[in-house]
Amino acid sequence: MKARLSGVVELVDFRVFGSRARGEADEFSDFDVFIEVETLDAEIKQKSRDIAWEVGFEHLIHISPLVFSRHEVEDSPLKVSPIIANISSEGVFI
Repeated sequence: MKARLSGVVELVDFRVFGSRARGEADEFSDFDVFIEVETLDAEIKQKSRDIAWEVGFEHLIHISPLVFSRHEVEDSPLKVSPIIANISSEGVFI
């Protein structure tokens, strides 16, 4: 997935988080992916979701992407949100 995204967007960060990153997943767990891009618009967000769906379909898994811009992660109220803290502490760099 990261390789496909890299051909479409300027990736800043790409991590797996959630139950799969913690080793607590079961066969029905989704695959939570944090995607940080340099700049984000509706087209990039949709392309990222489409790629997540395609890769998930190929591997019979549901991929749940969270897509944010560098600005959102570093310079907005999002940077102090629980989800970003969680991704920072448990996310696995890919």
